[in-house]
Order: sequence, then structure tokens, then C-alpha cells
Amino acid sequence: MKSYVQMSREELSNELEALQKDYQSYVDMHLSLNMARGKPSSEQLDLSRPMLDVINSGSDLIASDGTDARNYGCLDGLPEAKKLMADMMDSKPDDMIIYGNSSLNIMFDQISRSYSFGVMGETPWCKLDQKVKWLCPVPGYDRHFGITEFFGFEMIPVEMSEEGPDMDKVEELVKDPMVKGIWCVPKYSNPGGVVYSDEVVKRLAALNPAAKDFRIYWDNAYCVHHLYDEEVEVLDILKACEAASHPDMVYKFGSTSKISFPGAGIAAMATSQANKEDILSKMTHQTIGHDKINQLRHVRFFKDIDGIKEHMKKHADIIRPKFEAVNAILEEYLGGLEVGEWTHPKGGYFISFTGLDHTAKRIVSLAKEAGVVMTGAGSTYPYKKDPKDSNIRIAPTLPPLEEIQMAAKLFTICVKIASIEVLMK
Repeated sequence: MKSYVQMSREELSNELEALQKDYQSYVDMHLSLNMARGKPSSEQLDLSRPMLDVINSGSDLIASDGTDARNYGCLDGLPEAKKLMADMMDSKPDDMIIYGNSSLNIMFDQISRSYSFGVMGETPWCKLDQKVKWLCPVPGYDRHFGITEFFGFEMIPVEMSEEGPDMDKVEELVKDPMVKGIWCVPKYSNPGGVVYSDEVVKRLAALNPAAKDFRIYWDNAYCVHHLYDEEVEVLDILKACEAASHPDMVYKFGSTSKISFPGAGIAAMATSQANKEDILSKMTHQTIGHDKINQLRHVRFFKDIDGIKEHMKKHADIIRPKFEAVNAILEEYLGGLEVGEWTHPKGGYFISFTGLDHTAKRIVSLAKEAGVVMTGAGSTYPYKKDPKDSNIRIAPTLPPLEEIQMAAKLFTICVKIASIEVLMK
């Protein structure tokens, strides 16, 4: 089809009239589809059901170091759980702290500790005379932004490229002593599916921030979430920081939330020994230890990193067709129209769609009116303010394939309508 940009006003008007009829046919279906959040489907969750049978009332609940998993203690986690999560997160067991079910909870807690008590002897952020600032690669993860907004930080957007955040800008911004951190999703980033290049990782590790308590919040949420047999790798940020003589500058986070059960997985942090001691000195007043029975359950189910990898191939077999279906439909119905572009991720949970300026809110609204819930327009930016109103996160994992296909086709109609409306103004 001819590009919308090249169409005359009359051609656009005729096209819009036809699209509105197609759109109404979807409205008349009274659909109720959801592509808003990156949740695993029921079929994916069923993959981990056998984990519930790994431990029962007759199970041996003694860990490898003699710890009774039923009792108090073991603040940083069972040795075998630290080994499993370290192998998954490309870290060393000694650098690990095993928490509860959510890495988001760890990130919130770590910022809360820094805010209330400071980082390794530095002034608590709550006692600073100026507002804390935080670097936010965009488009990015809305829940990250939600944490830093909750604490009242000034969030500074940093544009993402195909290799990671704009490092020229990052290097300039960290000269401000009030810049205390940066959010990073280094592999299959949310929502763009970006994989950080070696150069970006090395430049992050080599940063010389003015703030001694500046930290890289390295959310390795999708470290084993490959869609294809090709396993994309990212340089280990902890090793890179050590090599750059900045061993304490990073907190690395991960979890099994989209590997086993999102509501009942295990989460972990990897960091330097100095950071770990600082964190545990405060954690000891917060808890005597996290759920060690669940840690054992995960270790005995997966056994080792190879078990996790085999398990993730089953996840990929379920969700890969959904990603490919969305991409195929976007290409078939929007290809060549010059009304948007989208990512083709090799892993993770999202597709990032960027339409014409001033169309995202309208697209999401049209989809909702026709029964398809999308992630809110603007959610991939701090304060939910996309300056161009153009980016939309697509989450294909939760609904069945047939529903994904229907929702994607409706989405393309909404994109076309919103685009024509803008072009005709």
C-alpha cells in the first residue's frame, strides 16, 4: 500500500472512512483482551507445577552447610541457592544475597536503605539539602520509574540506542554530585529488547561520578529469557567495575519470577563484599532470614544452571510464536506506511512500538474502547510523560495465540486511524 505520508488529503480521508468501519466491527465483538503487562501465561506457569512436589512432609530439609531450612538464620541465603543464582546471574556465590520472591522488592529496599541510612557511611539521602537525581534510560521500565518517583527523586531521561543508554550524556550527568544512580536493564531491556554492547558496559564501569554513593542498579531481569537458541551474552558488570577500580559501584539484581512462579520465586542481589557487608548490617534488623524452604525447592527442582536453561527453552517454545505473530501482523498491516517502527527482540517479554508523534495516547484509547487493554501511553518514561507521545509497550506473553493475533490486528487499525488523524491536521 502507498505510504500514508505520500497520500493526498482525499486519499487519507477515504482510507480513514474504511478503517473506521473495520474498527467498528471489532467494537461490536465486545472483546476483553489484555496486552498491558508482561505476565507469563498459564501454560508457562504450568511448567513449574512439578516444583510443588519436590518438597513434602517427608523431605530432608537440611541444606548443604547443615542449616535446617525450617528454622531461623542464614541471612544471606543457603549456599546451594547462592550457587544457583550466581550461575544464572553470571556472578560468584560469595557475592550473593538471596531474598524473597521479588527483585523489585530488593530494589525498593535498597533505595529505601540508602535514603534512610546512607550508603557505606555517606550522608543518608533524606538528610541532603538538595533533591536526589536519578538517571532513567528511555523508553524504560515503568516500575523502576515508579520507585524513584515514590521517593521524590528528580528523574532525568537518557535516550537509549541499539547499544544501550547514551553514554556521552551519562558521563556528563554523573558530574553532578546529586546524581545517585542509574536504572539499567542490560539484556533484552524493557521495553525495547536492547542488549548492552561491550563498550557501553565498559563505559558504565569506568564512570567517575561526583557522588561517592552513586550506584548502578543493574536489573538482570531477563538474563536467561532467550527466545531463540542463540544465547545473547552481556559483559559481567561486576568484573568490569573491578577492572576499572570501581568494585563497589554496582548492585546486580535477578530473580526466578518469570522462570518459576512470579508470586513464589526467589530473588537475589550480587554485589561487592564491601557493599554486601553494608547491606547485611542493616538487613539483620529487618529479618532473620528469607524463605529457605522455597530456596531448597528451587535448587532441587532446577538442580543447576543447565536445568534452568532447559526449563527456559520450554518457556521460549510457548512465547516465541506470540512474538513472531505480532511482528508478522505489524509488518503485514503497517509495513511501508511510514506510521511506525517496532523492535524485533531476541529475548525478554516486550516489543516496543514507536508511532508518529502525538499518536500513542490516541492509539491506546482506541484499543481500550474496542476491548484491548494496552500499557498506558507514556508509561515507558519518567512521570508517565513521553515528550513525543509516540511510544507504546506491547506485551504478547499472557493471552493465548489466537487472542494475541486478534489484538495485534486491532492494534494496527488503531495505529492507522490515529496516524491519519495526525497527518490530516
